[in-house]
Amino acid sequence: MNPLPTACPICKAQDLTVTGFFCRECDTKVEGRFLVETPFRGLTQEQLAFAATFIRCEGKFNRMEEELGLSYPTLRGRLHEMIRAMGFEPGRDEAAPLPEKARRQILEQLEAGEINYETAMAQLQSR
Repeated sequence: MNPLPTACPICKAQDLTVTGFFCRECDTKVEGRFLVETPFRGLTQEQLAFAATFIRCEGKFNRMEEELGLSYPTLRGRLHEMIRAMGFEPGRDEAAPLPEKARRQILEQLEAGEINYETAMAQLQSR
């Protein structure tokens, strides 16, 4: 069985409308306009294969590097392309990393006994 196309085979438009289903068992035919919505709808076949590999490797880039023969930066770039194709912006929800100077200051305060371990950890994790 062929997969549901994601683009028009004639003009390459990405917005196809499914208008029918047919059951080979009972010869039932259903016609209408059906929305097939999935976050993976806009992905290319190559991106879908990448997603399958990502899932099979449990998201571990070191395993993907071995399996696909690609470098970490290349894998990361492809993942970001896929995230954008799904309508998201990679890293948008990530907190900004703690600046090195602030991290060192917290660790120096801990070492000097000015703050305890719990306070240091809270400060390091809250930024």
